[in-house]
Amino acid sequence: MKAAIIGYGKMGRLIERRLMEKEHEVLAIVDPFYSIMGNNRQPPSGAVVYASLDDALNGSTEGEGFSNGFSHGFSLKDVDVAIEFTLPNTAPNNILFMAKEKIPVVTGTTGWYAKLPEIEKAINANGSSLLWASNFSLGVNVFYRIAAYAAKLVDPFTEYDVAGYETHHNKKADSPSGTAKTLVERVLAQMTRKKKAVYEMLDRHPAADELHYASLRVGAVPGTHSLVFDSAADTIEITHTARSREGFAAGAVLAAQWLAAKKRSGVFTIDEVLSDLLP
Repeated sequence: MKAAIIGYGKMGRLIERRLMEKEHEVLAIVDPFYSIMGNNRQPPSGAVVYASLDDALNGSTEGEGFSNGFSHGFSLKDVDVAIEFTLPNTAPNNILFMAKEKIPVVTGTTGWYAKLPEIEKAINANGSSLLWASNFSLGVNVFYRIAAYAAKLVDPFTEYDVAGYETHHNKKADSPSGTAKTLVERVLAQMTRKKKAVYEMLDRHPAADELHYASLRVGAVPGTHSLVFDSAADTIEITHTARSREGFAAGAVLAAQWLAAKKRSGVFTIDEVLSDLLP
């Protein structure tokens, strides 16, 4: 598989390493800050670094902000899939750019989902493909299914209230996390007595049909998500704790392999990938 990486921060570098471990080729990396931050070495994969998507599409390293003079010859036109991990305010434009050019894209950026209808329309109109997930960790996606089943089991027992909380590092750009929102959506889909998610601080009693899910930002925590079923008699709590970002990178590469394996058009999620893997 020939891949491009859009965004070369911590996740981009982990994805590069994972792609190399799986013996895939990284042809292009797009990050306007690479040279600005003083980088003067070619990435471990040997990929060409571009300052913008336009430069990457044209195979040009002459764009503004690029000054390290690496050799070039590859472009986005040569890749089977692009993997995008950037920021909530840049991801939509990145995805729309690649939709126009019919470049399959996997994105793990969160916080942009209000624009998903617009992006889905563009993907379908161009016959391109997008695979997105709030969290690409295989463990998290198994956790979603466990949580949904637990919610269905507990729903008839009204003595159990339901809530949850998530913790992330203090550099995370969005709150609550996309993972938390996906988790809560799946729980609510299985419950008749909980109708609404509340993510902000509560300075009142929650209504009986509200599910309160809180967020904490501190230190370098990769990500912890918990769901709590509490009664006067006891507590049931299920938690997923990420030890590192390695699991996110592994899942994103697995999703990219799935998207690139055959000609696909439309918008997909990690659920389609798991459905092909799980019995």
